[in-house]
This record gives sequence, C-alpha cells and structure tokens, in this order.
Amino acid sequence: MDSLHPQKHITQASATTPAAISRRRFLGTAAASLVAAASFNFLPAPALYAQSALTPDEALKALMDGNERFVAGRMTSFENDLKILKEHNAEKQEPFAAVLACADSRVPVELIFDQTIGHIFVARVAGNVITPEIIASLEYGAAVLGTEVILVLGHSGCGAVKAAIQGKDVPGQISGLFPHIQPAIDQAGPDLAAVTRANAEIQARLLREASPVIAPLVKENKLKVVAGVYDITTGKVTLA
Repeated sequence: MDSLHPQKHITQASATTPAAISRRRFLGTAAASLVAAASFNFLPAPALYAQSALTPDEALKALMDGNERFVAGRMTSFENDLKILKEHNAEKQEPFAAVLACADSRVPVELIFDQTIGHIFVARVAGNVITPEIIASLEYGAAVLGTEVILVLGHSGCGAVKAAIQGKDVPGQISGLFPHIQPAIDQAGPDLAAVTRANAEIQARLLREASPVIAPLVKENKLKVVAGVYDITTGKVTLA
C-alpha cells in the first residue's frame, strides 16, 4: 500500500465522483494561486516575522510537555494569561505552533497543551480536514508568524468521522466533509479509532505535499508537520 499517496486507495468510482473531482480542482486552484502570489512577492519570506526561537523539534516537545501537564493536572498557563494578553498580544501574536483541530467543543486546544494566549495558531473544521482555506490559514502561520510545527489533531469519538463511515443521508452541506475523510476509511476500514488516526495522518501528508509554502519549509527542516490523536477520556495526545 502506497502510504505517500492516499488518493490511490480511493476506488475508481469514488475518484471520479463530482465531489472527488471538485476536491482535486479546488486544491489545485489554491496551490496555483499561492504560487502566483509568491511570484509577485505577496507572501513574505518564510518566518520573516517569527517570534519563536525554538527549533521544530523543540516546538513539538513544548506541545507534548504541555499535554503531559494537562493530563497530570499541573497546568501553568493560566497564571500568566491576562498579563500576557494585555502586555504582549494587543498588537501582535507570537505562536510557536499551529494546530489543525476538529471543531468539536470537547477539544480545547490551548488547554490540552497547557499553552497561554498567543502561543498556538489554531485552525478548526469538523473532521480536521484540509481545504484551501485551511491550507491558506496554516501557510499564514508558517510563512508570516513563523510557527515551527503544525499538528493535525484528530480526537476520539469524532462525530464527523463516524458520520463519514456510516455514509447516511445528512442535512445541508454536512456530507461535503465525507469525501475528505473517505481515503482514511478506504485505508483503515470501518473502525472509528483506526479511521480517526488514519485521517489525521492523511490530512497531515496532504498538507505537506499540497502547499507550495509549507512543502519547502518541511524539506529544509524549518517546519515539522505531524499528526496526532487526542483521547477525550484520558486527555492524552498520542502522536501518530
């Protein structure tokens, strides 16, 4: 199984559906637009305004150390939140990490990593899936704000993943999430936990490969893009 190209695991029928074609089209359009923008110097040099002095490995360790404090009930971030907000974040932000998380209200990103105001650049969408808007947001975090690590964070009991596995009729545009999650279902089968993990890994891989801003930063070891899963019951984040 070619894990570097998750789209290969989609059946021929699903790969040619309007939803699948639309997904390829908007990812391609987003990438082309960003390349054009970069060529006209609309984007700053990578990490031009970076405030963090951490390396990508140190940034990831800071996130995981914070999660250990959260699990152990020894959080330290609240002591400085208001002071930092007033003194340092009114005119600028200084995140060292970015997290793409599910929109689920049970996943409070800053809390589970014990980080204070201004330390994590957070993008959220049900199912923690990659879209052009999500790519653009995370590119801004990496290129302008200088984030050193991007974590794609799935979580236990994810309703979006569960709905995609079931594939039932749903109201409105909820089903628009399903094509994004389908490659993980094709790879991992109907098990919710396995699909959640696979989905986080696939979305992280797509982010590394689809973005003309993020991909070179990863190749130059200036940025890490990793996947993980948050256990709502225990509070523990496990890297995939």
